[in-house]
Amino acid sequence: MDYLPIFLDVRGRKGLVVGGSDVAARKAALMLNAGAEVTVVSPTPLASAFAQLTGAERLQHRQAAFTPAMLDEGFDAVYAASEDDALNRQVHDAARARHLPVNVVDTPELCSFIMPSIIDRSPVLVAIASGGEAPVLSRLLRARLETLIPSAYGRLAHLAGRFRDKVRERFPTTTERRKFWERVFLSPVAEMVFASREQDAEVALKRLLDSDSAELPTGEVYLVGAGPGNPDLLTFRALRLMQQADVVVYDRLVTPPILDMCRRDADRIYVGKERDNHAVPQDQINLLLVRLAKEGKRVLRLKGGDPFIFGRGGEEIETLTEHGVPFQVVPGITAASGVASYAGIPLTHRDYAQSVAFVTGHLKDNTVNLDWDSIGRPNQTVVIYMGLKGLASLCQGMIEHGMAADTPAAIVQQGTTPNQRVVTATLSTLPDVAEQAQLKPPTLIIVGHVVKLHEKLAWFKPEGRLEATPLDRPAHLNM
Repeated sequence: MDYLPIFLDVRGRKGLVVGGSDVAARKAALMLNAGAEVTVVSPTPLASAFAQLTGAERLQHRQAAFTPAMLDEGFDAVYAASEDDALNRQVHDAARARHLPVNVVDTPELCSFIMPSIIDRSPVLVAIASGGEAPVLSRLLRARLETLIPSAYGRLAHLAGRFRDKVRERFPTTTERRKFWERVFLSPVAEMVFASREQDAEVALKRLLDSDSAELPTGEVYLVGAGPGNPDLLTFRALRLMQQADVVVYDRLVTPPILDMCRRDADRIYVGKERDNHAVPQDQINLLLVRLAKEGKRVLRLKGGDPFIFGRGGEEIETLTEHGVPFQVVPGITAASGVASYAGIPLTHRDYAQSVAFVTGHLKDNTVNLDWDSIGRPNQTVVIYMGLKGLASLCQGMIEHGMAADTPAAIVQQGTTPNQRVVTATLSTLPDVAEQAQLKPPTLIIVGHVVKLHEKLAWFKPEGRLEATPLDRPAHLNM
């Protein structure tokens, strides 16, 4: 190691910053956030950034030139952050002569300590440093780790702190205590904290500590929306749960790249539904989740899009509730939002649409039973899920109930993915154009004048695909 990684307690102690620039303000902010009393030495007025600092009541501006004698006032850490290289070196030399830790901004060779990139989940702190060689790389690594460390880890640490003495009394050896805390942090107790159910977490932890066998509580179900197909659109919380689940129960609309991001050694159970072919009936899926959780497993129920928009997630958690199985829900980007965005079709627009209707085109007994009057409202965008099979009936029904035959319409196949295809036409011509394009599920249908904006706003162009053609041409295929 080039540096000894340590954390310095400066609560109630004194720190010195030499310089009054925005850079100096950032260094002062770090010490203020850590609880220090900060003195800023600068002969000129301080930058406006100082006025915005949290804890500014603990900051004193000494409007004077720096002198080495100032370091004899009991400071615990020193920053040289002036724009004068000679002054910064003077601060360095004076601090080192007094054996005080000193940091000279952007000058690693004059630093007795360096500032890492910080992930603050107080009291949990993660620091990343490159020894001053590549600070940008440190920041990039921090950004990547931010996605894996939820902000609630701080609350989890506080919970553990409240039970620290009780755990020490119960488990006399370090090894026993380590094993106990490992079980806790990998159990539903932690997930309760992450879901802002801290009272439940405290009760569960106390029960675990008081039990003779110290067995973990029952498992848990994570109902997670996988979004429209692009793994980049997953939420941080979804990704974390995907990587810790013991079992993955997934649908047909979950794309392979997203499934590959799940924990590698997790069991995988496919329960996808296709047209007229349900691998597992819905009531059996509901009971499967209950059984797996009752076995003490962390169960990931991974669903395309959002679980509560035509995803039957409500039915699943009803069953979980009836059987007393704990669960949490992580929303996903629904196809209407994600696919429309990637197709360059805004669902609302001041000039074209002031409302949106989400409907399902899924046929039951080969019939389409929709609220046609509400769908046909003027200045509204209609988004139809699962409508490819009944496309002709859907378009005909909308026309018969008052929508103009020349209303712009689009079908997007595998939206947000590299295989995205966009077909644009009108209500009267869309079924024929879609048939010529030989589209296959999953698709999303968008009807409304906002579709006119597709050609202008189509920013996502998967490699190898052709540009979309205007609505008034015979063919309307974006391949």
